[in-house]
Amino acid sequence: MTPCLLSILFLLLFVCSVMSVTEPAGCKIRFTDKGLDMLKYETLKFVEEELSNISMPEMKGQDGHFQYNITDVKITQLNLTHTSLQFMPEVGLLFDVQNSSILLNFHRQILYWFFYDTGNINAAAEGMNINTVLNLIKDDEGRLKINNITCDAKINKMRAKFSGTLGRVYDFVATFLTSGMRFILNKRLCPALNHAALVHVNSMLETIPVRTEVDHYIGIDYSLIDDPVVTSRSLDMHFRGMFFDLSNQNDTLKNYAIDPVIREYSRMVYLALSEFFFDSGMFAYYKAGIFQMHIVNEKMPKDLEMLLRTTYFGAIIMLNPALVDAPLSLQLAVNSPPKTTIKTSGATVVMTAIVQVMVLPPGQPPVQLSSMTMETTFNAKFSMKAKRLAVHADLRRFKIFSNQSALESLALIPLQAPLKTMLQMSVVPLINNWTKRGVRIPLADGMDLIEEVVEYHNGYIVIGANLHFSKGLREMITGDPKTEADSI
Repeated sequence: MTPCLLSILFLLLFVCSVMSVTEPAGCKIRFTDKGLDMLKYETLKFVEEELSNISMPEMKGQDGHFQYNITDVKITQLNLTHTSLQFMPEVGLLFDVQNSSILLNFHRQILYWFFYDTGNINAAAEGMNINTVLNLIKDDEGRLKINNITCDAKINKMRAKFSGTLGRVYDFVATFLTSGMRFILNKRLCPALNHAALVHVNSMLETIPVRTEVDHYIGIDYSLIDDPVVTSRSLDMHFRGMFFDLSNQNDTLKNYAIDPVIREYSRMVYLALSEFFFDSGMFAYYKAGIFQMHIVNEKMPKDLEMLLRTTYFGAIIMLNPALVDAPLSLQLAVNSPPKTTIKTSGATVVMTAIVQVMVLPPGQPPVQLSSMTMETTFNAKFSMKAKRLAVHADLRRFKIFSNQSALESLALIPLQAPLKTMLQMSVVPLINNWTKRGVRIPLADGMDLIEEVVEYHNGYIVIGANLHFSKGLREMITGDPKTEADSI
Protein backbone atom coordinates (compact mmCIF):
# COMPACT_ATOMS: atom_id res chain seq x y z
CA MET A 1 0.00 0.00 0.00
CA THR A 2 2.83 2.38 0.81
CA PRO A 3 4.30 2.50 -2.75
CA CYS A 4 0.80 3.07 -4.11
CA LEU A 5 0.12 5.94 -1.71
CA LEU A 6 3.49 7.51 -2.53
CA SER A 7 2.73 7.27 -6.24
CA ILE A 8 -0.63 8.97 -5.78
CA LEU A 9 0.93 11.69 -3.63
CA PHE A 10 3.66 12.29 -6.21
CA LEU A 11 1.03 12.51 -8.97
CA LEU A 12 -1.01 15.05 -7.00
CA LEU A 13 2.06 17.18 -6.32
CA PHE A 14 2.97 17.06 -10.00
CA VAL A 15 -0.52 18.09 -11.10
CA CYS A 16 -0.58 20.95 -8.58
CA SER A 17 2.81 22.17 -9.70
CA VAL A 18 1.72 22.16 -13.34
CA MET A 19 -1.51 23.99 -12.53
CA SER A 20 0.38 26.65 -10.58
CA VAL A 21 2.57 27.56 -13.54
CA THR A 22 1.16 30.55 -15.40
CA GLU A 23 2.17 31.69 -18.84
CA PRO A 24 4.73 34.49 -19.07
CA ALA A 25 3.39 37.95 -19.81
CA GLY A 26 4.13 39.39 -23.22
CA CYS A 27 3.28 42.86 -21.92
CA LYS A 28 3.40 44.38 -18.46
CA ILE A 29 2.33 47.81 -17.24
CA ARG A 30 3.22 49.37 -13.91
CA PHE A 31 1.51 52.47 -12.53
CA THR A 32 3.57 53.93 -9.71
CA ASP A 33 2.65 56.21 -6.84
CA LYS A 34 4.35 59.01 -8.81
CA GLY A 35 1.29 59.12 -11.04
CA LEU A 36 -1.25 59.14 -8.24
CA ASP A 37 -0.94 62.88 -7.61
CA MET A 38 -2.06 63.63 -11.16
CA LEU A 39 -4.73 60.95 -10.99
CA LYS A 40 -5.85 62.30 -7.61
CA TYR A 41 -6.44 65.72 -9.13
CA GLU A 42 -8.56 64.26 -11.92
CA THR A 43 -10.35 61.92 -9.49
CA LEU A 44 -11.12 64.81 -7.17
CA LYS A 45 -12.77 66.81 -9.96
CA PHE A 46 -14.82 63.79 -10.96
CA VAL A 47 -15.93 63.04 -7.38
CA GLU A 48 -16.91 66.67 -6.86
CA GLU A 49 -19.03 66.49 -10.00
CA GLU A 50 -20.71 63.26 -8.89
CA LEU A 51 -21.46 64.56 -5.39
CA SER A 52 -22.78 67.85 -6.79
CA ASN A 53 -25.39 65.88 -8.72
CA ILE A 54 -26.80 64.14 -5.65
CA SER A 55 -30.57 64.57 -5.73
CA MET A 56 -32.25 65.45 -2.43
CA PRO A 57 -35.92 64.73 -1.77
CA GLU A 58 -38.55 67.18 -0.63
CA MET A 59 -38.75 67.29 3.16
CA LYS A 60 -41.94 68.15 5.03
CA GLY A 61 -43.34 67.49 8.44
CA GLN A 62 -44.90 68.83 11.60
CA ASP A 63 -43.84 69.09 15.19
CA GLY A 64 -46.56 70.56 17.40
CA HIS A 65 -47.43 74.02 16.09
CA PHE A 66 -44.41 73.96 13.78
CA GLN A 67 -44.93 72.88 10.14
CA TYR A 68 -42.26 72.95 7.44
CA ASN A 69 -41.75 72.14 3.78
CA ILE A 70 -38.22 72.02 2.28
CA THR A 71 -37.80 71.98 -1.54
CA ASP A 72 -35.21 72.70 -4.26
CA VAL A 73 -32.28 71.37 -2.30
CA LYS A 74 -29.07 72.04 -4.24
CA ILE A 75 -25.41 71.49 -3.45
CA THR A 76 -23.75 74.77 -4.32
CA GLN A 77 -20.16 74.09 -3.34
CA LEU A 78 -17.89 71.29 -2.19
CA ASN A 79 -14.66 71.93 -0.33
CA LEU A 80 -12.79 68.64 -0.47
CA THR A 81 -9.68 70.08 1.09
CA HIS A 82 -7.99 67.07 2.67
CA THR A 83 -7.92 64.23 0.17
CA SER A 84 -5.56 61.37 -0.59
CA LEU A 85 -5.35 58.67 -3.25
CA GLN A 86 -3.07 55.75 -2.58
CA PHE A 87 -2.52 52.10 -3.34
CA MET A 88 -3.90 49.59 -0.91
CA PRO A 89 -1.71 46.44 -1.05
CA GLU A 90 -3.45 43.32 -2.39
CA VAL A 91 -6.72 45.24 -2.84
CA GLY A 92 -6.64 48.24 -5.15
CA LEU A 93 -7.04 51.96 -4.56
CA LEU A 94 -7.95 53.99 -1.49
CA PHE A 95 -9.60 57.41 -1.93
CA ASP A 96 -9.90 59.27 1.36
CA VAL A 97 -11.54 62.60 2.17
CA GLN A 98 -11.15 64.10 5.64
CA ASN A 99 -12.56 67.17 7.41
CA SER A 100 -14.21 68.63 4.32
CA SER A 101 -17.47 70.49 3.82
CA ILE A 102 -20.51 70.90 1.57
CA LEU A 103 -22.53 74.08 1.09
CA LEU A 104 -26.22 73.72 0.28
CA ASN A 105 -29.14 75.95 -0.53
CA PHE A 106 -32.82 75.05 -0.27
CA HIS A 107 -36.21 76.76 -0.19
CA ARG A 108 -38.33 76.74 2.94
CA GLN A 109 -41.98 77.18 3.75
CA ILE A 110 -42.61 77.43 7.50
CA LEU A 111 -45.86 77.84 9.46
CA TYR A 112 -45.60 78.55 13.21
CA TRP A 113 -48.88 79.23 14.92
CA PHE A 114 -50.40 81.96 12.72
CA PHE A 115 -47.07 83.13 11.28
CA TYR A 116 -46.17 82.01 7.76
CA ASP A 117 -42.68 82.50 6.33
CA THR A 118 -40.89 81.53 3.14
CA GLY A 119 -37.35 82.03 1.87
CA ASN A 120 -34.03 80.39 1.16
CA ILE A 121 -31.76 78.64 3.60
CA ASN A 122 -28.01 78.36 3.26
CA ALA A 123 -26.60 75.35 5.06
CA ALA A 124 -23.13 73.93 5.55
CA ALA A 125 -22.28 70.30 6.20
CA GLU A 126 -18.98 70.24 8.05
CA GLY A 127 -16.55 67.59 9.19
CA MET A 128 -17.32 65.38 6.21
CA ASN A 129 -15.19 62.20 6.03
CA ILE A 130 -15.32 59.70 3.16
CA ASN A 131 -13.24 56.54 3.04
CA THR A 132 -13.56 54.62 -0.25
CA VAL A 133 -11.69 51.44 -1.24
CA LEU A 134 -11.83 50.18 -4.84
CA ASN A 135 -11.15 46.47 -5.29
CA LEU A 136 -9.46 45.79 -8.67
CA ILE A 137 -9.66 42.37 -10.34
CA LYS A 138 -9.42 40.61 -13.70
CA ASP A 139 -12.88 39.79 -15.01
CA ASP A 140 -13.85 36.77 -17.11
CA GLU A 141 -12.82 38.53 -20.33
CA GLY A 142 -9.41 39.40 -18.92
CA ARG A 143 -10.31 43.06 -18.48
CA LEU A 144 -9.33 45.26 -15.53
CA LYS A 145 -12.46 45.91 -13.51
CA ILE A 146 -13.64 47.34 -10.20
CA ASN A 147 -15.14 44.32 -8.51
CA ASN A 148 -16.63 46.09 -5.53
CA ILE A 149 -16.32 49.27 -3.54
CA THR A 150 -16.18 49.68 0.21
CA CYS A 151 -17.43 53.08 1.29
CA ASP A 152 -17.79 54.76 4.67
CA ALA A 153 -19.08 58.33 4.68
CA LYS A 154 -20.12 60.57 7.54
CA ILE A 155 -20.96 64.22 8.12
CA ASN A 156 -20.25 65.24 11.71
CA LYS A 157 -22.35 68.39 11.93
CA MET A 158 -24.53 70.68 9.92
CA ARG A 159 -25.56 74.25 10.47
CA ALA A 160 -28.04 76.50 8.70
CA LYS A 161 -28.58 80.25 8.52
CA PHE A 162 -32.11 81.55 7.96
CA SER A 163 -32.97 84.67 6.00
CA GLY A 164 -36.19 86.67 6.00
CA THR A 165 -38.25 88.56 8.52
CA LEU A 166 -38.56 85.64 10.92
CA GLY A 167 -35.01 84.41 10.49
CA ARG A 168 -33.98 85.03 14.09
CA VAL A 169 -37.21 83.65 15.41
CA TYR A 170 -36.67 80.32 13.68
CA ASP A 171 -33.03 79.88 14.48
CA PHE A 172 -34.06 77.48 17.20
CA VAL A 173 -35.52 75.06 14.59
CA ALA A 174 -32.28 75.00 12.59
CA THR A 175 -31.02 71.98 14.48
CA PHE A 176 -34.25 70.15 13.80
CA LEU A 177 -34.08 70.78 10.04
CA THR A 178 -30.36 70.20 9.58
CA SER A 179 -30.35 66.92 11.47
CA GLY A 180 -32.78 65.51 8.92
CA MET A 181 -30.74 66.94 6.07
CA ARG A 182 -27.53 65.48 7.50
CA PHE A 183 -29.20 62.08 7.85
CA ILE A 184 -30.23 62.08 4.17
CA LEU A 185 -26.80 63.23 2.98
CA ASN A 186 -25.06 60.51 4.98
CA LYS A 187 -27.29 57.96 3.29
CA ARG A 188 -26.67 59.27 -0.22
CA LEU A 189 -22.93 59.93 -0.34
CA CYS A 190 -21.82 56.31 -0.64
CA PRO A 191 -24.47 55.23 -3.20
CA ALA A 192 -23.38 58.14 -5.41
CA LEU A 193 -19.74 57.06 -5.19
CA ASN A 194 -20.67 53.41 -5.68
CA HIS A 195 -22.50 54.25 -8.89
CA ALA A 196 -19.63 56.44 -10.05
CA ALA A 197 -17.10 53.62 -9.56
CA LEU A 198 -19.04 50.52 -10.53
CA VAL A 199 -20.80 52.06 -13.53
CA HIS A 200 -18.90 55.09 -14.80
CA VAL A 201 -15.30 54.06 -14.03
CA ASN A 202 -15.89 50.50 -15.25
CA SER A 203 -17.27 51.94 -18.49
CA MET A 204 -14.00 53.90 -18.87
CA LEU A 205 -12.00 50.71 -18.26
CA GLU A 206 -13.95 49.11 -21.10
CA THR A 207 -12.19 51.51 -23.50
CA ILE A 208 -8.95 49.64 -22.83
CA PRO A 209 -8.51 47.14 -25.68
CA VAL A 210 -8.64 43.48 -24.70
CA ARG A 211 -8.91 41.64 -28.01
CA THR A 212 -9.05 43.98 -30.97
CA GLU A 213 -7.98 44.39 -34.59
CA VAL A 214 -4.69 46.10 -35.40
CA ASP A 215 -5.26 46.29 -39.16
CA HIS A 216 -6.93 44.20 -41.86
CA TYR A 217 -4.59 41.27 -41.23
CA ILE A 218 -3.85 40.85 -37.54
CA GLY A 219 -5.31 41.53 -34.10
CA ILE A 220 -3.89 41.69 -30.59
CA ASP A 221 -4.85 40.07 -27.30
CA TYR A 222 -4.35 42.34 -24.28
CA SER A 223 -6.29 40.20 -21.82
CA LEU A 224 -4.95 40.08 -18.27
CA ILE A 225 -3.47 36.71 -17.35
CA ASP A 226 -3.97 37.26 -13.61
CA ASP A 227 -5.38 39.75 -11.14
CA PRO A 228 -3.51 43.06 -10.77
CA VAL A 229 -0.69 43.05 -8.25
CA VAL A 230 -1.02 45.99 -5.86
CA THR A 231 1.72 47.10 -3.48
CA SER A 232 2.13 50.29 -1.48
CA ARG A 233 4.16 51.76 -4.35
CA SER A 234 2.62 50.41 -7.54
CA LEU A 235 -0.13 48.69 -9.48
CA ASP A 236 1.25 45.99 -11.81
CA MET A 237 -0.80 44.44 -14.62
CA HIS A 238 0.31 41.40 -16.62
CA PHE A 239 -1.16 41.12 -20.12
CA ARG A 240 -0.99 38.26 -22.60
CA GLY A 241 0.43 40.67 -25.20
CA MET A 242 -0.05 38.35 -28.18
CA PHE A 243 -0.86 39.09 -31.81
CA PHE A 244 -2.95 36.74 -33.95
CA ASP A 245 -3.93 36.24 -37.58
CA LEU A 246 -7.51 37.44 -38.08
CA SER A 247 -8.22 34.68 -40.59
CA ASN A 248 -7.11 31.94 -38.17
CA GLN A 249 -7.21 33.28 -34.64
CA ASN A 250 -6.38 29.95 -32.99
CA ASP A 251 -3.06 29.56 -34.83
CA THR A 252 -0.85 31.49 -32.42
CA LEU A 253 2.73 31.42 -31.25
CA LYS A 254 3.64 29.68 -27.99
CA ASN A 255 5.29 31.95 -25.45
CA TYR A 256 8.71 30.66 -24.44
CA ALA A 257 10.23 34.11 -23.95
CA ILE A 258 11.65 35.59 -20.78
CA ASP A 259 9.07 37.10 -18.45
CA PRO A 260 9.76 40.88 -18.41
CA VAL A 261 10.82 42.41 -15.10
CA ILE A 262 10.11 45.99 -14.04
CA ARG A 263 12.33 47.21 -11.22
CA GLU A 264 11.91 50.99 -11.40
CA TYR A 265 9.47 53.33 -9.62
CA SER A 266 10.80 56.79 -10.49
CA ARG A 267 8.39 57.46 -13.39
CA MET A 268 4.60 57.41 -13.45
CA VAL A 269 4.23 54.48 -15.85
CA TYR A 270 6.40 51.61 -17.05
CA LEU A 271 5.67 49.42 -20.05
CA ALA A 272 7.62 46.16 -20.46
CA LEU A 273 7.46 44.10 -23.68
CA SER A 274 9.13 40.74 -24.18
CA GLU A 275 10.55 39.25 -27.37
CA PHE A 276 7.35 37.21 -27.58
CA PHE A 277 5.30 40.39 -28.03
CA PHE A 278 7.15 41.23 -31.24
CA ASP A 279 7.63 37.64 -32.41
CA SER A 280 3.91 36.93 -32.15
CA GLY A 281 3.24 40.00 -34.30
CA MET A 282 5.59 38.84 -37.04
CA PHE A 283 4.27 35.29 -36.71
CA ALA A 284 0.74 36.60 -37.25
CA TYR A 285 1.79 38.63 -40.29
CA TYR A 286 3.68 35.61 -41.62
CA LYS A 287 0.59 33.41 -41.25
CA ALA A 288 -1.50 36.10 -42.93
CA GLY A 289 0.81 35.92 -45.96
CA ILE A 290 2.00 39.52 -45.75
CA PHE A 291 5.74 38.83 -46.09
CA GLN A 292 5.63 38.31 -49.83
CA MET A 293 6.56 40.62 -52.66
CA HIS A 294 6.54 40.46 -56.45
CA ILE A 295 8.93 42.93 -58.10
CA VAL A 296 8.27 43.28 -61.81
CA ASN A 297 7.91 45.89 -64.57
CA GLU A 298 7.89 49.44 -63.12
CA LYS A 299 8.73 48.14 -59.64
CA MET A 300 11.98 46.65 -60.93
CA PRO A 301 14.94 49.09 -60.83
CA LYS A 302 16.44 49.35 -64.32
CA ASP A 303 20.03 48.78 -63.22
CA LEU A 304 18.99 45.69 -61.26
CA GLU A 305 17.08 44.33 -64.25
CA MET A 306 20.15 44.87 -66.47
CA LEU A 307 22.38 43.07 -63.95
CA LEU A 308 19.92 40.16 -63.76
CA ARG A 309 19.89 39.85 -67.53
CA THR A 310 23.69 39.86 -67.59
CA THR A 311 23.92 37.27 -64.82
CA TYR A 312 21.34 34.91 -66.29
CA PHE A 313 21.93 35.66 -69.98
CA GLY A 314 23.41 32.22 -70.62
CA ALA A 315 20.55 30.45 -68.87
CA ILE A 316 17.99 32.45 -70.88
CA ILE A 317 19.73 31.62 -74.18
CA MET A 318 19.80 27.95 -73.28
CA LEU A 319 16.07 28.01 -72.50
CA ASN A 320 15.01 29.94 -75.59
CA PRO A 321 16.77 32.80 -77.38
CA ALA A 322 13.38 34.40 -77.91
CA LEU A 323 13.16 35.02 -74.16
CA VAL A 324 16.09 37.46 -74.07
CA ASP A 325 13.78 40.49 -74.18
CA ALA A 326 11.05 39.01 -71.96
CA PRO A 327 10.43 40.81 -68.66
CA LEU A 328 12.21 39.56 -65.56
CA SER A 329 10.77 39.45 -62.05
CA LEU A 330 11.85 38.81 -58.47
CA GLN A 331 9.51 36.95 -56.16
CA LEU A 332 10.32 37.24 -52.44
CA ALA A 333 8.60 35.09 -49.84
CA VAL A 334 9.62 34.81 -46.20
CA ASN A 335 9.86 31.08 -45.52
CA SER A 336 9.71 31.15 -41.71
CA PRO A 337 8.47 33.59 -39.05
CA PRO A 338 11.03 36.35 -38.35
CA LYS A 339 12.77 36.19 -34.96
CA THR A 340 13.42 39.05 -32.57
CA THR A 341 16.44 39.23 -30.30
CA ILE A 342 16.60 41.92 -27.61
CA LYS A 343 19.83 42.55 -25.75
CA THR A 344 21.17 45.40 -23.67
CA SER A 345 22.92 46.70 -26.81
CA GLY A 346 19.67 46.90 -28.80
CA ALA A 347 17.13 44.84 -30.74
CA THR A 348 17.51 42.94 -34.00
CA VAL A 349 15.13 41.01 -36.23
CA VAL A 350 16.36 38.12 -38.39
CA MET A 351 14.36 37.30 -41.50
CA THR A 352 14.97 34.55 -44.07
CA ALA A 353 13.31 34.55 -47.48
CA ILE A 354 13.35 32.61 -50.73
CA VAL A 355 14.05 34.78 -53.77
CA GLN A 356 13.12 33.43 -57.19
CA VAL A 357 14.32 35.00 -60.43
CA MET A 358 11.68 34.48 -63.10
CA VAL A 359 11.44 35.26 -66.79
CA LEU A 360 7.95 36.15 -67.97
CA PRO A 361 7.39 35.21 -71.62
CA PRO A 362 4.26 36.91 -73.01
CA GLY A 363 1.28 34.59 -73.08
CA GLN A 364 3.21 31.73 -71.44
CA PRO A 365 3.75 30.47 -67.89
CA PRO A 366 6.66 32.06 -65.93
CA VAL A 367 10.01 30.27 -66.18
CA GLN A 368 12.25 30.05 -63.11
CA LEU A 369 15.87 31.00 -63.71
CA SER A 370 17.16 30.69 -60.16
CA SER A 371 16.14 30.15 -56.55
CA MET A 372 18.23 31.67 -53.80
CA THR A 373 18.01 32.14 -50.05
CA MET A 374 18.21 35.66 -48.63
CA GLU A 375 19.20 36.13 -44.99
CA THR A 376 18.71 39.59 -43.53
CA THR A 377 19.20 41.16 -40.12
CA PHE A 378 17.44 44.40 -39.19
CA ASN A 379 18.10 46.81 -36.36
CA ALA A 380 14.81 47.63 -34.64
CA LYS A 381 14.23 50.91 -32.80
CA PHE A 382 11.15 51.34 -30.64
CA SER A 383 9.36 54.58 -29.88
CA MET A 384 6.15 55.75 -28.22
CA LYS A 385 3.73 58.43 -29.34
CA ALA A 386 0.74 59.05 -27.07
CA LYS A 387 -0.26 55.43 -26.47
CA ARG A 388 0.96 53.82 -29.67
CA LEU A 389 4.16 51.81 -29.93
CA ALA A 390 6.01 52.13 -33.24
CA VAL A 391 9.00 50.22 -34.63
CA HIS A 392 11.50 51.49 -37.18
CA ALA A 393 13.70 48.97 -39.02
CA ASP A 394 17.12 49.53 -40.62
CA LEU A 395 18.94 46.91 -42.68
CA ARG A 396 22.04 45.72 -40.85
CA ARG A 397 23.23 42.55 -42.60
CA PHE A 398 22.40 40.99 -45.94
CA LYS A 399 23.44 37.71 -47.52
CA ILE A 400 22.28 35.59 -50.47
CA PHE A 401 23.28 32.12 -51.57
CA SER A 402 22.03 29.63 -54.13
CA ASN A 403 19.71 26.79 -53.24
CA GLN A 404 21.17 24.70 -56.11
CA SER A 405 24.96 24.75 -55.86
CA ALA A 406 27.99 26.43 -54.33
CA LEU A 407 29.13 27.38 -57.84
CA GLU A 408 25.96 29.35 -58.44
CA SER A 409 26.44 31.03 -55.05
CA LEU A 410 29.76 32.37 -56.32
CA ALA A 411 28.00 33.63 -59.44
CA LEU A 412 25.52 35.49 -57.25
CA ILE A 413 28.20 37.64 -55.58
CA PRO A 414 27.69 40.51 -58.09
CA LEU A 415 24.01 40.55 -57.11
CA GLN A 416 24.70 41.16 -53.41
CA ALA A 417 25.05 44.95 -53.59
CA PRO A 418 22.15 45.71 -55.98
CA LEU A 419 19.80 43.34 -54.16
CA LYS A 420 20.73 44.96 -50.87
CA THR A 421 20.01 48.37 -52.38
CA MET A 422 16.71 47.10 -53.72
CA LEU A 423 15.85 45.75 -50.28
CA GLN A 424 16.65 49.08 -48.67
CA MET A 425 14.62 51.00 -51.25
CA SER A 426 11.62 48.68 -51.62
CA VAL A 427 11.19 46.16 -48.82
CA VAL A 428 12.38 48.13 -45.78
CA PRO A 429 10.06 51.11 -46.52
CA LEU A 430 7.20 48.65 -46.89
CA ILE A 431 7.95 47.13 -43.47
CA ASN A 432 8.27 50.56 -41.87
CA ASN A 433 5.01 51.61 -43.48
CA TRP A 434 3.30 48.77 -41.58
CA THR A 435 4.99 49.56 -38.30
CA LYS A 436 5.13 53.37 -38.25
CA ARG A 437 1.40 53.61 -37.46
CA GLY A 438 2.18 51.71 -34.30
CA VAL A 439 0.04 49.47 -32.16
CA ARG A 440 -2.01 50.75 -29.27
CA ILE A 441 -0.92 49.76 -25.79
CA PRO A 442 -3.58 48.97 -23.16
CA LEU A 443 -4.35 52.43 -21.77
CA ALA A 444 -7.78 54.03 -21.42
CA ASP A 445 -8.98 56.66 -23.90
CA GLY A 446 -7.74 60.11 -22.96
CA MET A 447 -4.66 58.78 -21.16
CA ASP A 448 -1.33 59.14 -23.01
CA LEU A 449 2.37 58.68 -22.31
CA ILE A 450 4.92 61.49 -22.58
CA GLU A 451 8.65 61.94 -21.91
CA GLU A 452 9.30 58.27 -22.58
CA VAL A 453 12.69 56.58 -22.24
CA VAL A 454 13.38 53.14 -23.78
CA GLU A 455 15.71 50.73 -21.98
CA TYR A 456 16.92 47.46 -23.50
CA HIS A 457 17.37 44.34 -21.39
CA ASN A 458 18.18 40.76 -22.27
CA GLY A 459 14.93 39.42 -23.66
CA TYR A 460 12.68 42.49 -23.26
CA ILE A 461 12.43 46.27 -23.35
CA VAL A 462 11.13 48.62 -20.67
CA ILE A 463 9.66 52.02 -21.54
CA GLY A 464 9.43 54.48 -18.66
CA ALA A 465 7.17 57.49 -19.15
CA ASN A 466 4.97 60.05 -17.47
CA LEU A 467 1.23 60.39 -17.81
CA HIS A 468 -0.70 63.03 -19.69
CA PHE A 469 -4.48 63.33 -19.69
CA SER A 470 -5.63 64.53 -23.10
CA LYS A 471 -9.14 64.48 -21.60
CA GLY A 472 -10.32 65.15 -18.09
CA LEU A 473 -11.34 62.12 -16.09
CA ARG A 474 -14.98 63.17 -16.27
CA GLU A 475 -14.86 63.29 -20.06
CA MET A 476 -12.98 59.99 -20.17
CA ILE A 477 -15.61 58.33 -18.02
CA THR A 478 -18.85 59.91 -19.21
CA GLY A 479 -17.88 61.17 -22.66
CA ASP A 480 -19.47 64.49 -21.69
CA PRO A 481 -16.85 67.24 -21.40
CA LYS A 482 -17.63 69.98 -18.94
CA THR A 483 -17.35 73.23 -20.80
CA GLU A 484 -16.27 76.57 -19.38
CA ALA A 485 -19.88 77.74 -19.57
CA ASP A 486 -20.96 74.78 -17.46
CA SER A 487 -18.45 75.65 -14.77
CA ILE A 488 -19.75 79.22 -14.63
